[in-house]
Formats: sequence, C-alpha cells, structure tokens
Amino acid sequence: MSEAYCPVGPGLGPEENFLSLDDILMSQEKLPGRAESTLPRLAFALGQGAGAGDAVPEGSKLEIPLWLAKGLHDSKRRIISVELPKIYKEAWRTVFSADANVVDLHKMGPYYYGFGSQLLNFDNPENPEIAQTILQASTFISRFRRIMDSSQNAYNEDTSVLVARLDELERALFRAGQKGLNDFQCWEKGQASQITASNLVQNYGKRKFTDMDG
Repeated sequence: MSEAYCPVGPGLGPEENFLSLDDILMSQEKLPGRAESTLPRLAFALGQGAGAGDAVPEGSKLEIPLWLAKGLHDSKRRIISVELPKIYKEAWRTVFSADANVVDLHKMGPYYYGFGSQLLNFDNPENPEIAQTILQASTFISRFRRIMDSSQNAYNEDTSVLVARLDELERALFRAGQKGLNDFQCWEKGQASQITASNLVQNYGKRKFTDMDG
C-alpha cells in the first residue's frame, strides 16, 4: 500500500529545496530586470517574441522568473541585471520598521520571506538591509508573535480572515500553532496518547544537526 504524501518544507535560505512544492511555486515569481546583452532564443520564453528562435535585444526590459534569473545571472559576464521588487525597496523597509503587522504580505508577495532570501543571490548593494528586514525584528519576529497569539486564541473558529494577510511561510506557522493547540486539547481530554513535535520543528532540528556535523 502506498504511503501518504508528506509535504516537504521550503529551503528557507539562499537555495531552494527542489522537493518542496512551495519552493517550486516561489521560483516562478518574477523579477524586474534588463537584458545587458542579446539573449538568443529566449524571446518566446520571456513573452517577447512570436517564435521559439527569436532573440531578446540588448537593453530590453524584462520580467524574469526567479529560476531563470538565477541561471542567467553572472557577476563577471553582464548577461542580465536584476532590480529589486518594490516590496523590498527602502520605502517599504521603512514601513516594516514602523509597523510590520499592517502590511498585507500575501497581496504584496505570497512568498515574501523565501523570495527575499533568494534575492541575496544577486549582487545588490542593499542585500544587508534586505536580510535585516526580512529575518530580524522589523518584520519576521514582530509578525511571528501576533501569528502565534492568533493561532492559540482561535480554537474551532473560522480563521480565513486571520490568515488572509499572511505569506505562505506565516500560514504554515499559523497552521502549526493551530495543530499544536488542537493536539493539546485532545490530550487534555484524554483523546490522544501523546503530544508529538510538529514537522516544522522536526525538520528544523534535522537541518541544525546536519549543519553541526558538517
């Protein structure tokens, strides 16, 4: 008998996990950019030509899927240049610093954290500020507290409004919080034999020990 599908978590770093459906979908998100040289036979793939053999002229503005942008990016050979999406620019970083909880991350980019981590692969002078914003107190930690509070105070309720403004990573954390609360309620009522750690925690522990072994 075949085993049930077990979801694979995202890479949560500069490299995707190619077994993760979330990372596969995230890699389709597009980046604004510019062709710094002629790109042979790529016009059709980038929606700029009718035939499969058409080239993208040098200087053309592009909307490039992340996976292709990473493949074409080369710091030594100027093939393409990549611009920051507006959600990662200084104006929005200022908004996050003021109050990260007011931002509808799902509307601005459903893979905000994962996509932002991938941007660190490109040579951008604002990379340190991007990393500071997405990974430290100005965004993730500030929103994480509210997400977990909400997940623990919405037992057997419609949570669609609570998760509507969250990116996909935050939604996974919310679901983990809800599952933990539900498991505890079942255990407290004698309906479960034991409480087990969530898959997110287990996967994080495995990665941590692997890094230590290396």
